[in-house]
Amino acid sequence: MDGLIDRFTAHGDWRGRCAEAVEQLRAWLAANELDDARTELRLAQMRSRLADERLTVAFVAEFSRGKSELINAIFFSDLGRRVLPSSAGRTTMCPTELCWSEGMAPEIRLLPIDTRLRDEPMAALREQPELWQVEPLDAASAERLAAGLARVGEVLRVSADEARALGFHVDADEDGALAPDAEGMVEISRWRHAVIHFPHPLLAHGLVVLDTPGLNAIGAEPELTLSMLPNAHAVVFVLAADTGVTRSDLAVWREFVSAGRNSGRGRMVVLNKIDGLWDGLREDALVDAEIAQQVASVARTLDVEPAGVFPLSAQKALVGRIQGDAEAVVRSRVERFERALSDEVLPARREIVREASMAEVDEIVANTRALLEARLAGVGEQLREMNALRGKNQSVIEYMMRKIASEKTEFEQGLKKYQAVRSVFTSLTNNLMAHIGLDTLRQETRRTREAMLESTFTAQLREAMEGFFARLRASLAQSDLEVAEITTMLGSMYKRFRVEHGLKLSQPESFSVAPYERELDRLEAVFERHINSPLTLVTTGKQRLTQKFFDTVAVQARRTFEHANRDMDQWLRAVMAPLETQVREHQIQLRRRLESIKRIHQATDTLEDRVEELRQSEQALNAQLGELSALRGRIGAALGAGVGTPAGKAAAERAA
Repeated sequence: MDGLIDRFTAHGDWRGRCAEAVEQLRAWLAANELDDARTELRLAQMRSRLADERLTVAFVAEFSRGKSELINAIFFSDLGRRVLPSSAGRTTMCPTELCWSEGMAPEIRLLPIDTRLRDEPMAALREQPELWQVEPLDAASAERLAAGLARVGEVLRVSADEARALGFHVDADEDGALAPDAEGMVEISRWRHAVIHFPHPLLAHGLVVLDTPGLNAIGAEPELTLSMLPNAHAVVFVLAADTGVTRSDLAVWREFVSAGRNSGRGRMVVLNKIDGLWDGLREDALVDAEIAQQVASVARTLDVEPAGVFPLSAQKALVGRIQGDAEAVVRSRVERFERALSDEVLPARREIVREASMAEVDEIVANTRALLEARLAGVGEQLREMNALRGKNQSVIEYMMRKIASEKTEFEQGLKKYQAVRSVFTSLTNNLMAHIGLDTLRQETRRTREAMLESTFTAQLREAMEGFFARLRASLAQSDLEVAEITTMLGSMYKRFRVEHGLKLSQPESFSVAPYERELDRLEAVFERHINSPLTLVTTGKQRLTQKFFDTVAVQARRTFEHANRDMDQWLRAVMAPLETQVREHQIQLRRRLESIKRIHQATDTLEDRVEELRQSEQALNAQLGELSALRGRIGAALGAGVGTPAGKAAAERAA
């Protein structure tokens, strides 16, 4: 337990150092008047992401697998008792998040189950505090804390029809389904979702624990299926040694764990309750052999490596830690799993944060360096001109004035072409946003909803839903063509200004819609499994099916397009920024050169003063370039992107 806290503490400290280094770059740019509103915003957002980043670990299992007990053993044994309810049968009845941030109050927030009848996704319900029941938690008392958290296990008895209306699968003969009792009643969770704000060292360092209910409840909650589980940084799938991999376990694994986004990374399997094999009549070697055999069987069934299956006893680990029994903790084997959790999940997350942050920093540094080098080139040109004028007569000075004025006129002619390209760029941008913009998505959503509600046959329903995906893909494909046209056009303009006017411009970076296409693929796969199946289409009414489609698939599609719009807007701003900055800087340098010559023409005794002034400017610019490199190196060192690593070398090459 202490080792896990130490590792998360180190991860939190690392994020703090990185955020501080980014803030130093932001302050330096502002102090040297090298920033702009967009750069200021990007660095502020990056610093905020680094400081407030969360790492979500989701625990998934069918009921009675010891999942809540495992969470207690790993994260809360230092409190001296069970915190999350853990007993025979169903204890976690609704998805439960445990988190903490500075300034929060210890409390439990509960969303009633009847909010499923509202035509609103979970994301919208989170923004309506009046719908949630909020109760304070007594974090100073483990007993009162446990009593407060036990509310996540509260249930209601409703009719089978009411349960179906709330999205639960009711079937007396099917594994994982709710079975009606003799009176036709079923037991469901009282709550749809729970959020627990609790001051704990691991949670304070950015850990978010997501405890999920069994198959029936997971399948009924779109937020879990489409967003929370796929976006978790690690998913821990818990099995029980006394049951092995049951049919419902396999359904949970296939539908909600292995099929999720990044399914091969951060997915861990726990084989719990191995203490059931400790009967005291067999030697440890025989027990170990049986456990190894079960691990191999689980690995084959789930198609994972045996090293990724962790046999342990959560109950013995919790009791051993509470009672200070180190031998029991070792025998429980929980420490091997904890090491894997921190050694695999934290480094993987750190690498993602490192690469994303370093790429953004390098882009900002590269643009700033290009601006400083353009200023340095302008100062150098002026120095050469000033030195060439030493000892020259007025006619030579007049010639230099005419030469620079001619260059200025030529550049202004080039600016007309730039303005024409800027106009075309605006037109292409409008076309691009027409294909990928949220207005387009709203139109497609409205069209699909109308088609579904007007349909009279199952085939028409299916056609409307499948058409939704086809049209969104067509929009992304058309956007890709528009991006290619924008990139080609800007590449030609960059080359023209680079060749004709000596601007230091590299080829503009392109933009890929592939990540959003992959997200649509994932959404369509979920749609095929949970909505477009023959059973669902036949057994679900049109109104209910339409609502389910738009509460799940359409909501996630909107999020995907929102991300695409945000990223596209950032790219459109970034792709024009180097050209705009250097065009503006070149204009300033031409004006300064002309003004310098005019001043010298009017009073030749100012020549030496101007040369000295330019030399000081040159020294200041070189110093700024050195300071910029040092700041970039400081951020790279904080992030761990050393130039000795492949990632570090690539980052250094991009920044150079």
